[in-house]
Amino acid sequence: MNRSVRARALLALAVITLSLYIAVTVPVRLGLDLRGGTQLVLETRSTPTTDAGREATDRTLEVLRGRIDGLGVAEPTLVRSGENRIIVELPGVQDPKRAAEVLGRTAQLTFHPVLGTADPTADRPTGRPDEASPPLPKQPPRERVLPDESGTPLRLGAAALTGEDVKEAAARFDQQGGAGWHVTVGFEGDGRAGWARLTGEAACHPAGDPARRVAIVLDDKVISSPQVDPSVACRTGIRDGATQITGSFAPEEARELSLLVNGGALPVPVETVEQRTVGPTLGAQAITASAWAAAIGTALTALFIIGVYRLMGVLAAVGLVCYGLVSYAALAALGATLTLPGLAGFVLAIGMAVDADVLVFERAREEYAARRSPSTRSALAAGFRNAFSAIADSNITTLIAAALLFFLASGPVRGFGVTLGIGVLASLFSALVITRVLAEVAVSRPRVRRRPSLTGIAGTGAVRDRLTRRNPRLMRRPGRWLAVSAAALVLAGSGIAVRGIDLGVEFTGGRLIEYATTNPVDPDRVRTALADAGFPRAVVQSSGEAGLTVRTDPLTNAEETEVTGAVRDLAGGADKVRDELVGPSLGEELRRGALIALAVALGAQFVYLAARFRWVFGTAAVVALAHDVVILVGVFAWLGRPVDGVFLAALLTVIGYSVNDSVVLFDRIRELARRTPEVPLPDLTDRAVVQTLPRTVNTGLGAAFILTALALLGGSSLTDFALALLIGLVVGTYSSVLTAAPVAIRLHHRTPPRQPSVRT
Repeated sequence: MNRSVRARALLALAVITLSLYIAVTVPVRLGLDLRGGTQLVLETRSTPTTDAGREATDRTLEVLRGRIDGLGVAEPTLVRSGENRIIVELPGVQDPKRAAEVLGRTAQLTFHPVLGTADPTADRPTGRPDEASPPLPKQPPRERVLPDESGTPLRLGAAALTGEDVKEAAARFDQQGGAGWHVTVGFEGDGRAGWARLTGEAACHPAGDPARRVAIVLDDKVISSPQVDPSVACRTGIRDGATQITGSFAPEEARELSLLVNGGALPVPVETVEQRTVGPTLGAQAITASAWAAAIGTALTALFIIGVYRLMGVLAAVGLVCYGLVSYAALAALGATLTLPGLAGFVLAIGMAVDADVLVFERAREEYAARRSPSTRSALAAGFRNAFSAIADSNITTLIAAALLFFLASGPVRGFGVTLGIGVLASLFSALVITRVLAEVAVSRPRVRRRPSLTGIAGTGAVRDRLTRRNPRLMRRPGRWLAVSAAALVLAGSGIAVRGIDLGVEFTGGRLIEYATTNPVDPDRVRTALADAGFPRAVVQSSGEAGLTVRTDPLTNAEETEVTGAVRDLAGGADKVRDELVGPSLGEELRRGALIALAVALGAQFVYLAARFRWVFGTAAVVALAHDVVILVGVFAWLGRPVDGVFLAALLTVIGYSVNDSVVLFDRIRELARRTPEVPLPDLTDRAVVQTLPRTVNTGLGAAFILTALALLGGSSLTDFALALLIGLVVGTYSSVLTAAPVAIRLHHRTPPRQPSVRT
């Protein structure tokens, strides 16, 4: 074992050991659908029947979503209920009372000049109790008196700045300066000039004068009143637009204050009117069925890889197990919340993590078959070396998308970005470190060297042999493939136009009915009964100690009677406690943020591909991606399947597939073009298709095993998710070869050739 192999082995052992320790000691947080959580019902103090009141409630919902993100709660559910109520469901919250307090605070942040101290007895009544109290002294207009941190009354002028002028705030710990925990605040726009003016006026007073202080007020309480430093000049002030809020904060208080400032003020006050625990939105049967489907699908994928690549397949399967361990540990360490779509995506990523291994093994097969490498050991080393470019490009584009979804989106889309990024990094480590160490050690054994057929890379494989014999010239007429793609787009688009998109309750809202049941009833039984009655999308949860909630699409009165009858039959009696309309959990602002994040991610991917390859290939990859998205949405429209949050996760996954397949093909075209620049692009593309199709087929089949198991065994909760991914897998495999490549060829032919230049 040489030094590089030894170093990789030590690194792999360290990461696996740490991951095993985290997996055993740190429990992963489960989402509302798997475990349930805490439900808060908040009521806004506004006039709900007016447009201004409704807008205030909508704005309040978005501010609350930002505060929940700041609390570190992932994958929450927020829905509008009735005219002025908001239902918040928080998975895994340890202190629901504190969460309710933070969510309900108005968080009105203001910055005031200090005019001086006030007489603490000026506003106290004098004389005997039976005597009339003298009138309180009138304060100057726009002046108020509030006690500072020590209790000394301060006379404050009108607010010079508000929370709207703040750009961002962050909790910090200053160990050297002695400030301890504090909150740094940065101003933007007019706030920078306002802060300079406020501190400049205070600096005109001598040191020790109360008027040299600036009062920072949160919800009518002075939280800090620092004195302007002597170094600040009169009328000049602090011009960098930054300050620190100090006040002997505890760590939790500093973080809470920073998230309140960042989240903004609530437009109207809110009050917590109900607080209870709720059960999971999915029943135990659905969760068990999904776990079995995941286990069976993963086992089938491992058996398939072993059957194709023999010993290397066994080592790849071991690497997949390690990948699962590292990914799970990373999710637990980061405090990410695992929901059922996230779990399905996590399991699916186990199947897709084999892609890097397949790329390496196929390149090793090419090296060995061409006799460029005389042994399986050298062929394997060449395989890792030659496949690195395709692995890097395909995974970097996915990481770009994951990072932008995390930073620009929120809610479940942001959670998907976290899961996607963890999966990509873990799969890279699994393939390039763990599997590589195992493979290099295995091929160096004397018994394996004497029998190279055991490795699985000493032969070219059935798919490559058949393609080589037939030598298909797919790019001889690229226009016919573009015509097929155009026809598929027209067919899918007509489904969207004719049938329309059936948006799920998360996008459209629906009806929420809460029951107080006479006897305890299993939510699983209610789900089954409602599905049999024609309400397969009803979300049923236990609520409190003896309650049940049913959330469905909008119902007619007759349908509501049918739902209530089914619940009463199973519970031996039930009374309706609440029956009201609820808004979408994926609100307009969240949807707009997700679309912006997705558009920016696609633009960044295009720029990266254009820089790594050419703009022609970047454009072709984006066109193929749009082709896949339209077809997937169109097929769901024709089938009448709902487009909901689960579908959104599947759609984002399909986008990753499409880009990865196109990148692998374009990487091979670039490599062939460097070797034989005189060969026309259509011929290079044909060669690249023949050489990369075995990887595409083997990777696709590995994922198809898991998806089929999820669709057939995972229950109704995962059927649409698995169906969307199966469609996307087929369409993405087709488009990467027969849409992206023809588009690149057509654009290449229309691009004027570069003119030769003379250099001196």
